[in-house]
Amino acid sequence: MQAKDLLNRGEVRTIHEAVDRVGLSRSAFYKYKDGIFTLNKLERERIVTISMDLEHRSGILSKVLGLVADFEGNVLTINQTIPLQGLANVVISVDTSFMVDRLSLLLDTLELQDGVKKAHVIGQG
Repeated sequence: MQAKDLLNRGEVRTIHEAVDRVGLSRSAFYKYKDGIFTLNKLERERIVTISMDLEHRSGILSKVLGLVADFEGNVLTINQTIPLQGLANVVISVDTSFMVDRLSLLLDTLELQDGVKKAHVIGQG
């Protein structure tokens, strides 16, 4: 965290300088740099994982992703199962930091979408 702060404030120019100053190895910095954040950054980032059952028809997932974008959600990951009996389970992780409307309104809108059989939150962080 200290090395990242030095870099962000411009007190050092390189990662090598930053890790030397705080007594950290470069390998440790690179290993953990994407997993350590200041508390105020974590408070702004709200990641929600939504599970949906979608009909196996062309364009359904595209419409779902468009709805998420319309609500100012940013899709981070998409995992989809192979369709069985005409349905595929899709799990998406969404950064909701910039969403103006409530998450419950997005879920209600998704469930009303043609081809979406159900949508619910399975994780929130």
